[in-house]
Amino acid sequence: MTGTLDVIPATRGKAVRLGKGQAVQIINTHGSQVVDTWAFCIGDLGHHMSMEHTRVENGRLMPAAGQTLFTNKREPILVLEQDTSPGIHDTLMAACDRWRYEHLGCTDYHRNCADNMVEALDEIGVKASHVPQPLNLFMNIPVNGDLSLTQGEPVSRPGDYVVLRALRDCYVVFSACPQDITPINGAGRKPTAAHIRLVT
Repeated sequence: MTGTLDVIPATRGKAVRLGKGQAVQIINTHGSQVVDTWAFCIGDLGHHMSMEHTRVENGRLMPAAGQTLFTNKREPILVLEQDTSPGIHDTLMAACDRWRYEHLGCTDYHRNCADNMVEALDEIGVKASHVPQPLNLFMNIPVNGDLSLTQGEPVSRPGDYVVLRALRDCYVVFSACPQDITPINGAGRKPTAAHIRLVT
């Protein structure tokens, strides 16, 4: 892979701008870190990657390598070009936010993916007015026989990665999920850094 390796610090976010045809590699450096991922069309943040529309267009609960990710206007925005992980990614769960941690018993502020997304966009001069549901890369949410959902541990391995290629000019935003109460980031419940790299 070409390009400079850049860190998504543990519990923090990072945003990049991709032109049509550019791609970004997202690396699960330690193997157990969930990376919430959003994409917004340049010039219209209300036009963004949508998991509910992507599920319909692909006819799958989660995208597979080679499949397209769609916007809330059912237009292509990214393609999942490569995936070296077992392919388990979540499209059901909303990004964690301060209310989620309050429900989990936190009385003080807890870093969260929703705020990470807003902060990451702000760092590149973009103001977000809402937080869509993300593509939760490497997150394992098994659907049980009784239709209940399990907060599972990731099944990815150290160094597993995905490559997302832009099908239009867009901002792509990442959050190294701060979850340390449930085992979403592994049995140790310790968020870690992930890495990204712009690739050709």
